[in-house]
Order: sequence, then C-alpha cells, then structure tokens
Amino acid sequence: MTFDLLASDANSSARAGLISTGHGNIETPIFMPVGTVGSVKAVTQSQLVNEVKAQIILGNTYHLYLRPGTSILEQAGGLHKFNGWNRPILTDSGGYQVFSLAANRKIKEEGVIFQSHIDGSRHLFTPESVIDTQRSIGADIIMAFDECPPYPSEYIYAKKSMELTHRWLMRCIQQMGNTQPKYGYEQSLFPIVQGSTYRDLRQASAEFVASMNADGNAIGGLSVGEPEEMMYELSALCCEYLPANKPRYLMGVGTPWNILENISLGIDMFDCVMPTRNGRNGMLFTTKGVINIKNKKWADDFSVIDDGLDCETSQYYSKSYLRHLFIAGEFLGLTIASIQNLSFYLHLVKQARMHILQGDFNSWKNEMIPILKTRL
Repeated sequence: MTFDLLASDANSSARAGLISTGHGNIETPIFMPVGTVGSVKAVTQSQLVNEVKAQIILGNTYHLYLRPGTSILEQAGGLHKFNGWNRPILTDSGGYQVFSLAANRKIKEEGVIFQSHIDGSRHLFTPESVIDTQRSIGADIIMAFDECPPYPSEYIYAKKSMELTHRWLMRCIQQMGNTQPKYGYEQSLFPIVQGSTYRDLRQASAEFVASMNADGNAIGGLSVGEPEEMMYELSALCCEYLPANKPRYLMGVGTPWNILENISLGIDMFDCVMPTRNGRNGMLFTTKGVINIKNKKWADDFSVIDDGLDCETSQYYSKSYLRHLFIAGEFLGLTIASIQNLSFYLHLVKQARMHILQGDFNSWKNEMIPILKTRL
C-alpha cells in the first residue's frame, strides 16, 4: 500500500491524498460504508458502486469469524470473492465489539475470552489469532487488536489499557511478519492509538504507534460518549504526532459535521454506522440539512429527496413516497434512505477533497457546518 499526499489546505490541517492498494485506489479524505458481516445493510454492491460511489467498505473480524467463519471465506477465495466487492476492503480487528460485549468477556494478557452474541459459545481472540483471521478474510487494510476503554475511564485503567494495546500491537506486527497473505495481494496493518481522554496518554500512544512505521495509522476510542469538543481536541493532538506521510484513520466517526471538523484537523479516513442505521430509522442527511422522513410534513411533499446529489435514487423518489414506505413498513424505504445517506456522505468528502485541492477548504467548511446541522 502507498499513500501520496497531493495537497494541504493553507488555513487548516486538511489534506487530499491517494491511497493505492491491491484492489484499487482510494481518494482521501474518504468515508467508508460499514459492511459488518460482509454486507452494507439494505444496499447491494452494485448500488454501492454506481450510486453511492463508495471506494472502500469495511468488514468486521468478530462477526465474520463467527459467521460464515474463516473456512467458508477461504474456500471462497476471501471476502472480495465471497461478497462480489472488487474494490478495497478494511477489516476492524474486533476490538470494538469486545468493548461492546463488556458483560460477556474477560480481558487477559493473552487476549480476550468472550461469549458469542449468537449462541453463547466461548471463544478466545489473541493478537495472533486476529491477524490470522484477517489474513483469511483477505482485507487490503487490517487493524491491530486493541482494547477500547469506555468513557469515562479512570486514569490508571486507561494507562494499563493503552499499555496492553501496545504489547498486543507488537505481537500483531510479529504475527504479520510470520505469515503471508493468502490471495496474491499485499495486506497492510494499521496500529491504533488509544489512551482514553487523557492528553499525556494520547501523546504517548501516538508517539509509540508512529514509531512502528506502519503503512497507515488509526485513532480509536473516540466518539464513545465524550463531548464533541474533547474528541476534536484529542484528534488534533494525535495528528500532531502521527506521521504526515501516512494516512490517518479516525475510527467510528461520525456525523457529517464531525467529519468535516476532523478533516480540518488532518484526518483522512472515516467510518460510521450512522448513515445506514439512522437511515433505517427515517433520518436523512441531505445537502440542505437533516430530515425526519416520518414527520407528517413530508406526506404531501412531492419534491425529490435531494436534488443536490448526483444519485439516481435521491433524484428519482419523492419525499412523500419515501415517507409512505416508512409508514407502511416497506423494506424498499430502508434501501432508499440508506442509499441517500451513504451517497450524501461520499458526496461530502468528495466536495471536501475538491475544496482542499482548490485551496479554500476552511472557508467552505465553515459555511457548510450550519447547513449540515439544520433540521428541516
């Protein structure tokens, strides 16, 4: 994997770049739709390519390990061939899922023992096994195994958690060196910065991660309940210490305005379930603001969903029809809303990139954020 830094904004830390992988290029800044079990919920791969214009999607090691399992994925020739997605894929290591299963897991030096949310069976994830599983999945970018501390965390817990994440990272790197990719293309390992909301821990973790000289670096453990301003402060701090010549990935973030603010701080890559999850609940992100499509005010609004997007679905169906689908409980409504939101997120980062290249990103961002927050 390579990363070419093409432009920087004069009035912020925003950057435009190009990531090259074995399955194609990724123009940054980029938003990555979440396909947890190898599928972006309610959206086909064809729709992701042709309407959403996604360049890379995510899979999740925890979920894919439980089902369909690595044996099936290996027989298929990896996740790309299994799900028919021939563009880049990134896999989360499962660390966040372990965090969210707090009542059903035990963290030890060796790794994490957890109970499956499917059938209650017990499993062990170690840094080595997580690398092996991600080798079998075949993602282009794979994440190191980490512990994501909750918010708030006591300082001593956050410090011990960060140090454990660092020791696990060393084992992940060693296992990467001891194994080979299985499907004829290279895989890149991204370490993850942790440290909860403590500035000294975040700095120490970012410096440690930077010293690994990985192909790219990630920031984890933010957007887990802390105030937005704290997230921005810590994101900016991490970017000070993570190398400028490598892509920076802020995990699990966020709202459209979160994304623009973090782009301005030097972040290149984002993922979040928000566009699809909120879409399935009737919240639409549009170029004019946020819509709750279930509200009665849209019942006789026959204008298209979003005339500001270059997306067939957004410019074909009316708000009235989409509201009808939601009120009637029709599955098509979930697909239309998900395509709208994902298309908007990809449109937003594409516009950000264009303004970075033009040199007026910061002024454009400041104009956009109030629009993005408007409730229609």
